[in-house]
Amino acid sequence: MGKLISYPLSVIYYLLHKTTLIVFQAIQWFCFNLFGYKAHRKSVDAMFFFLVFNTYILGTRYKIENRHKLPTDVPLIIVANHQSMYDFTTFGWFFRKIHPLFIGKIELRKGWAGISYFLTHGGGELIDRKNPAQSLPALKKVAQHIEANKLPVVIFPEGTRSNTTSKTKPFKGKGLKILCEFAPSAYVVPITINNSWKMTKWGSFPLGIGNKIIFTIHDPIPVKEYSLQEIFEKTEQTIIKAILP
Repeated sequence: MGKLISYPLSVIYYLLHKTTLIVFQAIQWFCFNLFGYKAHRKSVDAMFFFLVFNTYILGTRYKIENRHKLPTDVPLIIVANHQSMYDFTTFGWFFRKIHPLFIGKIELRKGWAGISYFLTHGGGELIDRKNPAQSLPALKKVAQHIEANKLPVVIFPEGTRSNTTSKTKPFKGKGLKILCEFAPSAYVVPITINNSWKMTKWGSFPLGIGNKIIFTIHDPIPVKEYSLQEIFEKTEQTIIKAILP
C-alpha cells in the first residue's frame, strides 16, 4: 500500500525538485556574477531550503542529534557514511550556519542543474578518484584552505553512495589523511547518517515515504592528538557502530 501511494507523491516531488534546481541555477548565476560570493551563498542556502522542503511531500522528517558537539572557530573535517543523494541536501540546509564545503566526485562538475554550479563556484572541490595526479593536489588545496580560514569541509570516504541499503562500503582513508595532514589544527567530526537509504530503497522511482533521516554527531577528534591511521580507524569505527540495522 505504501509503495502504491508513493507513485503519485514521487511524481509531485520530482516536479518540484527539478523546478527548484532549474530556478536556482539561474538565481545562483545572477547572485554570483552581479553580487559576489556572499550573495551566492545566500542563494545556495535558499536552494537547500527548498530541496529539503520538497521532501516533506514524501512525509520525510529530519533529526540532527548532538549539534552542540560541533566545535567553533576551528577547521572542521566532517566525515560521514553515505546512503543517498539526500545526505548532501540535508548537510546543505541543516548545517548552513557553518557553511560547509564539500568533497565530491568530478562527475558532478556538470550536468546537475543548480548543484553543479554550486560545487564549481565556492562549494568545495570535485575530485577524480581514478586520477591521483588531480585528486591529491585538490585535497591538499582544500585542506590548506580550511586551515587558513577555519572552515568546515564534508567528505564521504565510502565514495559512491550505498543507495538501497544501510550497509556501508569500505572507507577509503587517503582523502581523510591528506585533509588531516594539511589541516593540523582541525577537528575531525564523525557523523553517522541513518535512514537516508530508505528514500531510495525501491530505486529512484518510486521514492520511499514517511522516513526519518537522522544525523548523529559524535565527539570531535583533534587531529594534532592522534596519528593519521588512528584518526582514520577511530572515525570509521565510531560511524559504523552507530548505523541502525
